Amino acid sequence: MIRLDSAEYPKRRQALMEKMSPNSIAILASAPVTVRNRDVEHPFRQDSDFYYLSGFDEEHSVLVLIPGREHGEYVLFCQEKIKEQEIWTGRRVGPEAAPETLGCDDAFPITDIDDILPGLIEGKDRIYANLGTSPEFDQKLMQWVNHIKTQVRSGATPPHEFSALDHLLHELRLVKSPAEVEVMRHAAEISAEAHTRAMQIVRPGMREYQLEADIMQIFMAAGSRWPAYPSIVGAGDNGCILHYTRNDDEIKDGDLVLIDAGCELDYYASDITRTFPANGTFSEPQRKLYQLVLDAQAAAIAATKAGNHWNQPHEAAVQVLTEGLVELGLLEGEVDELIESQAYRQFYMHKTGHWLGMDVHDVGEYRVNGEWRTLAPGMVLTIEPGLYVAPDDDSVDEQWRGIGIRIEDDVVVTEEGCDILTKDVVKEIADIEALMSA
Repeated sequence: MIRLDSAEYPKRRQALMEKMSPNSIAILASAPVTVRNRDVEHPFRQDSDFYYLSGFDEEHSVLVLIPGREHGEYVLFCQEKIKEQEIWTGRRVGPEAAPETLGCDDAFPITDIDDILPGLIEGKDRIYANLGTSPEFDQKLMQWVNHIKTQVRSGATPPHEFSALDHLLHELRLVKSPAEVEVMRHAAEISAEAHTRAMQIVRPGMREYQLEADIMQIFMAAGSRWPAYPSIVGAGDNGCILHYTRNDDEIKDGDLVLIDAGCELDYYASDITRTFPANGTFSEPQRKLYQLVLDAQAAAIAATKAGNHWNQPHEAAVQVLTEGLVELGLLEGEVDELIESQAYRQFYMHKTGHWLGMDVHDVGEYRVNGEWRTLAPGMVLTIEPGLYVAPDDDSVDEQWRGIGIRIEDDVVVTEEGCDILTKDVVKEIADIEALMSA
């Protein structure tokens, strides 16, 4: 099983501290524990920023970075090891073992944070924090600062600036290291296997959730504990619902099945969509629209390379889709005018991709100084054009109605173009039909 090497984390912390202003401090809290119902909690998933810097997945923790601190720049507050509590909720690292296990310079019990952290903040000019992420933690942070302000007459110096930590941190997360790309490649391979399996076992009469169950089994058997996002298994008209997750309808003969599913591996997401016929053979209208989406994806992938800007793959896909919709009679008019008026949005209402990483819709600005960001090696994104003809759209011929198609792959930008991480799952019409008939 490919996992991220622990040597990555100190490199990340150092890179972040080099971007921080002199005499500053960064404070980041772990993800909150959320209640599902009554006294049952949702499975805990660490905050991506917190995990990116620490590799630590326990709740009720706070990470502190203090560039230039004489006694060590990395301080961690975490839960104590208490045997009686570990019996109920599992083993903990604890402050005593944290320096050796996690590489921090100092570790303290989280229960001591009110006594210790104000002293670390005092005298600093600026605090970096993810303000607005957790109102409860924001309130605690202001309490610590206000406590320092009450000591001004005794010579204490409170910080006078707050800065968004994510502004610096998310720029680091945007460009993946080779080690990160390898973890994402492995996640993509697992997800590709799951999509391949779904094509092999689907039969009219199944329920959508039965395919979802098989996908989850492949994920977990390969070492992924969770999907990266709620899986979409939409048959027939449900494929036209972009974020359909009920997954409880019967799959009927003649339906297309749209599956958008990807596993998470060591906190890194994969994200694949494939669309295929439930009975193993595309109808003629399905075949025409599918090939159009596939051609649009090919154009977008060709435009995904270092030096191009973020929106160029989308523009390439829109050009192909609009030309095809005119040729098939779903749109009427001049292609350039239809693109200018965004008439294609009747059938294609989303962008062609998004950043991918520790979050399925990963961090990173799409525009810089008002201009589309230039793609650079190491950036990972999805390429996912689609067409969705609403079942009640009486502006088009009946043969097209209720057809929803999306084809999505994960790609990493290279100097020469891009590397398709999800290439192991077929998408050509002939390959899909051959796989399903085997």
